[in-house]
Amino acid sequence: MIRCVDADVREPDVIVVGGGPAGATTATLIAQQGYAVRLLEREHFPRYHVGESLIPETFWVLDRLGILPKLRESRFVKKHSVQFVTEQGRLSAPFYFSDHKPHESSQTWQVLRQDFDQLMLDHARESGVDVREGVRVLEVIFEGSRAVGVRTVDDAGVQREMRARVVVDAAGQSGIILDRLGLREWDPVLKKAAIWTYWKGAHRDPGRDEGATLVMQTEGKKGWFWYIPLHDDVVSVGVVAPYDYLFTGRASKDLERVYFEEVARCPGVQPRIATAERVGPLRAAKEYSYRSREVAGDGWVLVGDAFGFLDPLYSSGILLALKSGACAADAISEGLARNDTSAAQLGKWGPEYIAGMERMRRLVCEFYDGLNFGRFVRENQDRKGLVTDILIGDIFKPQIDELWPLMDAMKATAEATSAP
Repeated sequence: MIRCVDADVREPDVIVVGGGPAGATTATLIAQQGYAVRLLEREHFPRYHVGESLIPETFWVLDRLGILPKLRESRFVKKHSVQFVTEQGRLSAPFYFSDHKPHESSQTWQVLRQDFDQLMLDHARESGVDVREGVRVLEVIFEGSRAVGVRTVDDAGVQREMRARVVVDAAGQSGIILDRLGLREWDPVLKKAAIWTYWKGAHRDPGRDEGATLVMQTEGKKGWFWYIPLHDDVVSVGVVAPYDYLFTGRASKDLERVYFEEVARCPGVQPRIATAERVGPLRAAKEYSYRSREVAGDGWVLVGDAFGFLDPLYSSGILLALKSGACAADAISEGLARNDTSAAQLGKWGPEYIAGMERMRRLVCEFYDGLNFGRFVRENQDRKGLVTDILIGDIFKPQIDELWPLMDAMKATAEATSAP
């Protein structure tokens, strides 16, 4: 194998590892401040990725990036709401985002990720980022506790060493720095798994409900299905449930058999795909909820799934990728200007970000614990806006925390009523 040192005359200020939404966001915003940014992506785009639903609060980062005009002109399905379906198949009233916040941000999109991620990466290039595809990072180079660069190999087998003042790990769940430093902590509660595929010709509601995300519970609330309408008459349909429930104690662990056993237990999804044609393979992800103990160190930062992944419920994945990327970009740009790339500077955004992520996690756990959200809203009409805030992703504010004592009280009352 050939080995050589990168021959570029100018070393970048920042190396970003990974070209997904988190990496593209971080790289673009730093480059827009005039710094030299090199983004390394091991694959060649477009490439497949799950996680197709945007929620309204992504608007603000997308606006900063300057990519909204391209999204408005895209073929992506417009999304105006989210709707819940009970285990009996009864639909809730839609949560229309514009009813809560009459602003352009309340209309968002359902995106085919290979197209959306390509759009984001191309936009990074147009913003001055040195994007290199087909380049795999073998390791992050540390001098003591400080990250100072990376070692890479390209498609031709050529290895290089690249130096930078800051290394951003946006490599997704593979987490190069996360695992090297032993920072990954698996969620002790959210031990879930998912199986999904794609359908063509599945049912779509009319009008502004056509692009709604549906969350449909299965019998006994053992799990739930996502139902995400995409363009070209394709719908993403996946089941989420505890890992042990999906993959242990069954006659067969065959993905197709398990998937359709759960379809049979979900009155909400059955009629919607009854006359549809399956157009994709079945895919699975298992026990994917984790978080790093740190967002940054000396010379390095974690963003997006490289920092942590929560849960597909409420479609928070891309929001967290964009938000962490934007926060990290601001801290890095400020640090470069001050010649301060310490852990304290690069990770100054961490506490507020983690607090927001924890608020979303709390609502996810409340759903899995069986909280009756319809009843909660009826009994706490003055807090309905805060519940909707979480559904649209407006989670980085302390007012949300007013919900938890009220939810605890309702659960305590329900337990007392049902006690013998």
